Amino acid sequence: MMNFDENGVYHIYNRGNNGQKVFFNEENYLFFLRKIRKELVPYCEVLCYCLMPNHFHLIVITKEGTKAKGLNTAIAVLLRSYSRAINVQEGRSGSIFQQKTKAKELIDKGDNHTISYLAICAHYVHQNPTRANLVAYLNEWKYSSYLDLADLRNGSLCNRQLFFERSGIVKEDFIKESEAMWDFKRNEIL
Repeated sequence: MMNFDENGVYHIYNRGNNGQKVFFNEENYLFFLRKIRKELVPYCEVLCYCLMPNHFHLIVITKEGTKAKGLNTAIAVLLRSYSRAINVQEGRSGSIFQQKTKAKELIDKGDNHTISYLAICAHYVHQNPTRANLVAYLNEWKYSSYLDLADLRNGSLCNRQLFFERSGIVKEDFIKESEAMWDFKRNEIL
């Protein structure tokens, strides 16, 4: 069982068994997002997310009064119900996701970084599609919250105000900061 504290910020992620796909078409992505809203939002605010063909990332802040058991159960229900639907769609059986969903608490260590750990993790999450060469630009991937946080789409799953408050990112600088982080990481790799 994952440990979750009240008002804690967490990076939650899981991938397909053996790296297999978990999203096969657009309706799968949209269905998963609806399931997040139904199952997880009662326990946490979604700050950002990215759904990839074979895995997902969520950054959330737990709501006041949320108990670890409740959020763990909600995550299990989300993954089980999604898996059942995909198994029917694909004519298969068994677990789609790896057995253990991971959750890492995002805590700034106080070592005077100019950018918060939450901000770094959010940029990392949003850059998944470009790093995987699925798209050339961050704004081309529609299964992430990048478009919402950049004010390029009016999605309602993410709590934008809370994201900017907690990450320390200035809303008007979000796109520029995301691109700078991508350029930095790309140059680091090359």
